Amino acid sequence: MSIARIRKGITVVVISGNDAGRTGVVRSVSPKDGTAIVEGLNKHKKAVRRTERTEGGLVEMEFPIRLCKLMPFDPETKKGARVATAEKDGKKVLTMKGSGKAVDFKWTRSKGA
Repeated sequence: MSIARIRKGITVVVISGNDAGRTGVVRSVSPKDGTAIVEGLNKHKKAVRRTERTEGGLVEMEFPIRLCKLMPFDPETKKGARVATAEKDGKKVLTMKGSGKAVDFKWTRSKGA
């Protein structure tokens, strides 16, 4: 399940769950699983075994969030916004439904794609 409105590098707001109302930047998206990892959100402590590289113990990690619980964040209206695709200078861009501005995200292509 893939939701095309959530991409790596955009700022999103959580619409439900423990982190509802909080915002963060998307670090990675997994379309196959329908999840995304967002900076500073959905943090949990995980017990990590000591190795040569790591000290071990309890480490605070960011865990994936379902894509259906995320919405792109509109800085003008200071809340989540619906998005639509539009043509701008011959390229498809995501635009905010409320303000009509283009969604700002850093386009990075993974090595696997």
